[in-house]
Parts: sequence; C-alpha cells; structure tokens
Amino acid sequence: MLTATSFSDKYGHQMAAKTLKKKETQKSRACPGNFTNKQAAKRADMASDDISQLAESLSRVRVGDGELSYKGRGLKLDDAESAVELVRDIRQSSDLRALRLEGNTVGVEAARTIAKALEDKEMLQRCYWSDMFTGRLRSEIPAALTSLGAALMSAGSRLTELDLSDNAFGPDGVKGIEPLLKSASCHALRELRLNNCGMGIGGGKILAEALSECHRRSAAVGAPLRLRVFMAGRNRLENEGASALAKAFKLIGSLEEVHLPQNGINHAGVTALAAALRQNPELRVVNLNDNTFTKRGALAMAHALRPLRNVQAINFGDCLVRSEGAVALAAVLREGLPALREVNLSFGEIGEAAAVAVAQAAAHKPSMEKVDLNGNCLGEDGCEALRDLMENLDKGDLLASLSDDEGEPDEEEDSESEDDEATDEESEEDGDVVEENGLTNEDSPSKSQSQAELLTFLRCPSVEKLRELKAALQEQVQASDLHRAAEVLLQIGSLYGEDPETKNPVLQTFDEVLKKLLSGSVLHSYCFLSTLLVRMGLLKGEGKVKKASVAAGHLLCLEHAVQQDFFSPHHASLLYAFTSRSREAPLSCRGAFEKLNAALENKCKH
Repeated sequence: MLTATSFSDKYGHQMAAKTLKKKETQKSRACPGNFTNKQAAKRADMASDDISQLAESLSRVRVGDGELSYKGRGLKLDDAESAVELVRDIRQSSDLRALRLEGNTVGVEAARTIAKALEDKEMLQRCYWSDMFTGRLRSEIPAALTSLGAALMSAGSRLTELDLSDNAFGPDGVKGIEPLLKSASCHALRELRLNNCGMGIGGGKILAEALSECHRRSAAVGAPLRLRVFMAGRNRLENEGASALAKAFKLIGSLEEVHLPQNGINHAGVTALAAALRQNPELRVVNLNDNTFTKRGALAMAHALRPLRNVQAINFGDCLVRSEGAVALAAVLREGLPALREVNLSFGEIGEAAAVAVAQAAAHKPSMEKVDLNGNCLGEDGCEALRDLMENLDKGDLLASLSDDEGEPDEEEDSESEDDEATDEESEEDGDVVEENGLTNEDSPSKSQSQAELLTFLRCPSVEKLRELKAALQEQVQASDLHRAAEVLLQIGSLYGEDPETKNPVLQTFDEVLKKLLSGSVLHSYCFLSTLLVRMGLLKGEGKVKKASVAAGHLLCLEHAVQQDFFSPHHASLLYAFTSRSREAPLSCRGAFEKLNAALENKCKH
C-alpha cells in the first residue's frame, strides 16, 4: 500500500521516477519492436509526472501513523458537499488518532458533516484545530464546536491534546466546548491550547469551572485529570478570569507548563496564580509575559517559586517587575530553582543594581543557559558593568543582548503609576508584609505592652530607652513586617555615637536585631534588605515611602554588622551592588560610605 511516508524524503519521488524510467528503457531494449527508445523515454517522463503529482497530493494530506492532516490547505468548507474529501478520508482512517484541520475554515453545516464521520473514531486522541474558522461569523463558531465536541463524546474518544488556538470564538465559543471539557472524553487530557481566542473574563470563568468539573468527575472514577500543558495567551482574562483559572489550577495540581501572556493581569490576579502554581510541584515552564506584576505580584510569585524544584524556564518579561521585585526573584534564584535554564526579566523597569543581583544569582545556577535583562533601566555604564560581571564569572555567553536598554531612569520622574496608586489604596501604611505562609498586610489584633513600648521608642528614640527595651525590641521586630523592622533598625542606628557608653549598646542591639531579620529564608532576608535600601534612598521603591535621613551612624552600624559571622557573603553582595553604585551619599557620610563599601567588598570575597 502506498503511504505518504513513502514520499516524505525530499527526493523520494525523483528516485522512484528514475527507477521506473530505467525499467521502461530496459523493457524497450528487450522488446525493440514495441516502441522506440524515444517513446520509452517519453513514457518514463509521463510516469515521473504522475508520481510527482501523487507525492504532492500525499504531502497535502498526510496519512499514516494514525494521523490525518489537512493542515494549511486553505479549504473553505461551507457545507456537506465541500467537505466530501475530508469526510471520506476520515472514514477510511480506521486507526485515526490525530486530526489536523489548522489553516482551513469550517462552517456550521460542514462541521456537522465532519462530526458525523467522527462518531465512530474512538481511538482519536489529538485534535489540532487551531485557526479553523477564519472569516466565519462569531455566531457560527459555537454551533460548529458543539457538533464536533458531541461527536467526540459519542465516539467515546479519550483526548490527550486539544488545540483550539487562534479561533476568535469569545465566551460563547467556550460554552460550545464546555460539555466536551466536562466529559469523560477529556479525563485523560494532557495538553490544552487556547491562545488568542478572545475568551475574556466570562470565558475564563466558564473554562475554569469546566476544568474543575472535569477533575471532580474524573477523580470520582479513580483517574483524576492530569493536565500538564495549559496555554491561553492573548485572551483578555484580566484579574477575574485569571483568579478563576487559579482555583482550577490549584485543584488539578499536575501542571508542568503554564502560558498566560498578554492577558491584562495585574498584581491581584498574579498573586492568585502564584498561590495556585505553588500547588503544582512538577511545574517546568511559567510564561506570564506582558502582564503587570509590580512589587506585590513579584513578591507573591517569588514566594510561590521558592519550593518548586523542576522549573526550567521563567518568562516575566514586560511585566513591570521593577527593582524590588527583581531583588525578590534574585533571592529565589539564589536559594532554589535548581533546574532553571532560562530567566526572562526584560522590559521590567529594573535598575542596574537589581539587575546585577539577578545576574549574580543566575550565574551560579548549574543548568543556566540564558539570562534576559534587555530593555531595563541600566544606562550605558550599567550595561557595561553587567557584561563585565558575567565575563568575570566566565558566564558571558548566558547574557542576552542589552541592545534595547531604556537608559537610567529620570530622577525627577514620578514613578507612581495607576497600579502603584491602587496598591497604596489596598495596602496598609506599613506596606507589604511577607510571611512564611504567604503575603499579608495585617498586624496582630492584640496590642501588648511590649508593642506599646516599641511604638514609644520609635516616636522618641534614646539610648536610655534602648537599654530598657533591648529585649522587647528583639522580641517585637519581625521580618513579617518589613517596613516596621527597617524603621526600628534605622532608629537604633540613628543613636550611634563614638563614646563607648553609647556605641557599645547601639552596635550590640543593631547586630542582634539584624541577625534575627536575616536568619530566615534568603527570600525573606532579601525582601527586608530591599525595604531597608528603599528607606535609605538607595533603591527606588514603589508608592509613597518615607525615606530616612541617612547619617554616618547608620552606615557605621551596618559596617560593623557586615563583619559579623551572621552576615553572609551573598547578603554583602546584594548590599554592595547598591551602595557601590549610589550617588546619594551626602558629603558628611562620605567616609562612612567608603568604610561600609570596603567591608562589603571584603565580605564578598569570602
């Protein structure tokens, strides 16, 4: 039997023609009375043309290995008559396992005819039906999808892959596939692709409920849905749609790839997705390109990624991660994600020092292949410094192009966007809070005596109160309240003096408080240090942040702490990335800054 694979080689039909031509020539020599050599050659050429036509036909309709492909033929299938050829091929494919209909346009009547042919194809597992309704009215598509889905259910098919991308069917189209997604035909579904379908918030909610119901039904029969790949980019899901899908993802728990680029999702939706991704331990690829994280979304995502061991690729490009978010992600690169190969934080308004922190952390990943920090706010000197850093670490080949760098940010520019303002409204005055179990902005409801004493010290700090409240300060300062912790540490540092009676208790308390704040995970310690840097004016933060007036005492207390055993080299490396690039040091602190930088640089070498 002749199959498409017989002619899959580029020169297969030419070789067949040559063989046939040779046989005809031999035949003419054996029987010279039948026809001349010239006639034989002409006949062989005709045979070659026939074979070429057959090869071309088979290349258009691939038959074999259980797959029937009409991909890219540009057919306009309006009615039953126009679908005769396709229906015939479907019916003749007794072992049909995959059907490719991409790049054609199918009307309602044609879909019903095709569906009729699929009603006995119980072996069908893979439906590649993207870009299948070009030029059709939006009202036609749900009916066509309903017919095709009903046929698959009637046949008892067990789908493993379903691709309906690039079909602008909107929420109604999701309703068209809803019965199929809930049915037993999708209990074994492993890959679902719905890119660029215009689902919107409503469609996202319908899809989320259908997937959740599929999981519930499949779990009830002892084989819960194990979806591995989910793609739904460019669907205008926004926060509500993303949050609905997050609930389904958390329930499913088997995802390996999640692709949701360009969906208008901001920090609220990102936070919901982050909590769900944390419940999918086999996750390998996360693509949220071109959504809006800001600091809150980046912190939530960093927290979610921290325990995951199989992640290989992260794409948070064009997500407005910014410097504070980048520092949090650098912490996760530093302490987790052992299998990571690629990280994309391009076009995120990330400054030079934060980019350096990311690059340093990524460079130490054994499997790292690409670090993309293009399109951020490094400036020419920052780009050069980043390239030098990676070259010095012998990792220059990992760094993607920096050709689209936005240059250093304008210091006069107001960084507060609409997203920042929304964040400020939703956050408490003390700002974001990071806890081991997630993100919260809530203070403890009970105000103990020690908390009251702490507030008294913050309003009016003194060395005498410091001595009295030393134990209370250590007890009440928590890494879960980043801004309060930074405020306490800065107030302690503001009391620094050179006389021993002042210097010794200040340094001792400063060290003990900072030791506690750095003793948790790398993520929590980096979040605290970035908050401290924002308060000191060394890092551009989001929203309205009250900056401290940095004095030499703050820097000298830090210098002393850096030299202690509890202060790790990677903490020193993070701080040094900012202090060594700072242009903000007042003249009165210049000597203290130099001492701090020297201590940090020395610590980094250990």
